[in-house]
Amino acid sequence: MFFHQCSGLRLRSYAAVGLVLFSIVSKEAFAQNSDKPLSLHHAISKTLAQNLQLHQFDIKKDVLLGRRETSELTSALNISIEVENFAGSGELSGVTSAETTLALSSVIELGGKRRARLSVANAQLQTFDYQRQAFTLDVLGDLTSTFIQALEVQALSELALEARNLAQSTLKIVKNRSSQGAAPEYEVKRAKSSLSHSQLQVDALEQQFQRLQIKIAAYWGETLPSWSKLDGDIYTYGTSSDFIALYERAKSSPAIAQLASESRLKKAQVSLAKTQSKADIGWQLGVRRYEDNGDTAFTAGVSIPLFGGKRNRGALKSAMASENEVVYEQQTALLKLHVQLFEAYSQRQQHVAAVKVFRSDILPDLYAALASTQSAYETGRYSYQDWIAAQKELLDAKRSLIESAAAASLNQAVIEQLIAEPLN
Repeated sequence: MFFHQCSGLRLRSYAAVGLVLFSIVSKEAFAQNSDKPLSLHHAISKTLAQNLQLHQFDIKKDVLLGRRETSELTSALNISIEVENFAGSGELSGVTSAETTLALSSVIELGGKRRARLSVANAQLQTFDYQRQAFTLDVLGDLTSTFIQALEVQALSELALEARNLAQSTLKIVKNRSSQGAAPEYEVKRAKSSLSHSQLQVDALEQQFQRLQIKIAAYWGETLPSWSKLDGDIYTYGTSSDFIALYERAKSSPAIAQLASESRLKKAQVSLAKTQSKADIGWQLGVRRYEDNGDTAFTAGVSIPLFGGKRNRGALKSAMASENEVVYEQQTALLKLHVQLFEAYSQRQQHVAAVKVFRSDILPDLYAALASTQSAYETGRYSYQDWIAAQKELLDAKRSLIESAAAASLNQAVIEQLIAEPLN
């Protein structure tokens, strides 16, 4: 899988989910973390190296390789020994009239059965490889989404600290005006309440960030994070191709290639089923010894099953139905891919545009409005409510900016997961 690296946010290379159950993680445990920030590049590298779900594919591949090795085998040779006409009655009592036959036997496979078995085994291995790539894309896509969510919470935490500092400054100004008799006591109480509320927001976001850190660490089997901050930028997106070009790239992704490979596998299975309609010939060659006179003679025989084609009709019908089923699944998957890709593409465009407007127009105006409102409040021209409203509008806009930037990054990660390569 490929992700676009945006100032440490996404990785430009192919890179997969462990879950950890935890009850309470103390702040002291997080305080012991390293000061070195965690980048998405490092997170993906550790996931590829240590994720248990990904390494299970090595075992599954060994299973398929073993099956292919078995498919390469020719028909086995059998040796048999048969004794007749002994331990009977009369002339056949004892072993003097026994006939002993030593024989070799096997089966001559007709219809290209061995070649068809190998084709199925090779198709299974190819399908497995695409399944592995698609699964890796899914796991790393989940990791990237979780990482972006953590970056968003990290940015919101910084905004919450800014809001708390603003509340502290506001309380100080209101107390000063109240001591001068220029502001009523209830404004001081409201300012104190606002400060307490802002501190609750700081604590809540800190806890949420810790939960996401635990979730990230679980991708490579750790229970506690070894970092305290994340290294990434949710405001850098690069440029995007038009949707048609992205869709063409997505149609060659491992998820779609997996379905195409499954179609080839089903065709190979149909071919194998057809070969089963061709009856195999069993043969036997041996030597028979007559104990009563010590003579020996060669024996030979063949066996041909009757009505093999009729007996195989059900298996052939089932294999052909499975082949047709995969064709419809592939068509359905392409339609779903088209819808999912367009949703991600459209939402990315929408949120990128929103970020630009927030930065170029909305935030500069709200900064100016807050400065004017605070100055007017300190001189008694505006009310406390006007000043608080201006603060809230600015903080809400900053929060919306962070949310839009994170949404744009999340949708870009979805696009890159669907096309299995960097967006740019």
